[in-house]
Amino acid sequence: MKVLKVLVIAIVALLLIVCVGGLLMSPKYTLSRTVKINAAPDKIYALIADPRGWKQWSAWNQRDPAMAIEYSGPASGPGAVWAWKSKSQGDGRMTFTTAEAPKRLAYELYFPDFNTTSTGDFRLDANGGATQVTWSMDGDMGSNPVYRWMGLFMDKMVGPDFDAGLANLKALAEKP
Repeated sequence: MKVLKVLVIAIVALLLIVCVGGLLMSPKYTLSRTVKINAAPDKIYALIADPRGWKQWSAWNQRDPAMAIEYSGPASGPGAVWAWKSKSQGDGRMTFTTAEAPKRLAYELYFPDFNTTSTGDFRLDANGGATQVTWSMDGDMGSNPVYRWMGLFMDKMVGPDFDAGLANLKALAEKP
């Protein structure tokens, strides 16, 4: 009986730490990755500004080729939308919000499973014959203390997907 009492106290203490600790954390997170691509900004921009083009280089699309995707709005630029449903990658919707060809593309990302919204962008900076591409995302995990703990690990969870996507984008853009 004493062991059970100690176990219950330990579980309650752990739950308090998770809940109170989560509530004390900032709900905000930021991640960013950069790659140098030996291609002109125009060529790279064309690959990111049309949501249909993401299937060619996005790590998420490549992990789930059966992902159900619906497109709406214009073909590219502000208002272009793609929404997906995936058993392995989750469900979501990306809406392009700002397009400054060939320098910047911004988007809003919504995940209904978590009821969270993130914003992100691509910045393309010409540098000689190459382009430095920076992919960034900022988000808010909301008031749920468990989601706030997840926010601490967003860089480790999503960063590798950004790295893989940028590597795929680089390989695609550098093809003759």
